[in-house]
Amino acid sequence: MRCPLCFATNICQRGGHSSPLPPLSSPALPEIAFQLLLLLFVAAFIAGFIDSIAGGGGMITIPAMLLAGIPPLHTLGTNKLQSLFGSGSATLAYSRAGHVNLKEQLPMAAISAIGAAFGAILATVVPADVLKAALPFLLLAIALYFGLKPNIGDSDKHRRMSESLFTLTLVPLIGFYDGVFGPGTGSFFMLSFVSLAGFGVLRATAHTKLLNFGSNIGAFAVFLLYGVVLWKVGLVMGAGQFLGAQVGSRVAMRIGAKVIKPLLVVTSMALAVRLMADPSHPLRIWLGW
Repeated sequence: MRCPLCFATNICQRGGHSSPLPPLSSPALPEIAFQLLLLLFVAAFIAGFIDSIAGGGGMITIPAMLLAGIPPLHTLGTNKLQSLFGSGSATLAYSRAGHVNLKEQLPMAAISAIGAAFGAILATVVPADVLKAALPFLLLAIALYFGLKPNIGDSDKHRRMSESLFTLTLVPLIGFYDGVFGPGTGSFFMLSFVSLAGFGVLRATAHTKLLNFGSNIGAFAVFLLYGVVLWKVGLVMGAGQFLGAQVGSRVAMRIGAKVIKPLLVVTSMALAVRLMADPSHPLRIWLGW
């Protein structure tokens, strides 16, 4: 069975559950040639651009690293390192433009980080099959919500949940999900901010990047402790992520909901299709597809 996190081999899966634990014998790590590093840089730039607007950058970076011959577990750890640069870059750009107040939202980001750390640690005892089976339908629901609801724009709406309740419930829950599984985290944060916190699309995007930065820190810390981070690859890709996120966030701020909504719909649907196309998807196995 393939790993439900990286869609690759079962090297990081034990007993039917996803796990951040390193394998008993570490696989030989490949030497990454300069030309390959350059391609990974380009992939990270594109991922950073897309992720800063609508999320889903992992759909590009994780397959790129796997194709480069990097073992799945090291791919996950290194992906969190390079993702820090993208989410951090986008957060910085949105903050400078006044779309998110870092000082006010720092506790929320810290709670997201704590949730993700626990998610990464407890991944060995959380069945991944249920999450993986349900995720495509959740992503399609998000795509339909943003695609069909007519009054979603850049203006804030009525808040349906208090900030304290939102911070203490949904933020750690989605952060935990990012640590234990990952794909679609940005879409879930976006949906929560728009539908429950009453944020406009642009403001929701800015806050999503901050909380995604926090969850990346939490999960990265766990992978770092397990020693499955390739620094050279992660830093090269991180540079691409940083630059791509700077460009993407500026596009989002200039055009707003007109670009964010369609891209969010497309990325959510693409990720849902990507998950369902995996032969090891639990639903396909259960139905015998």
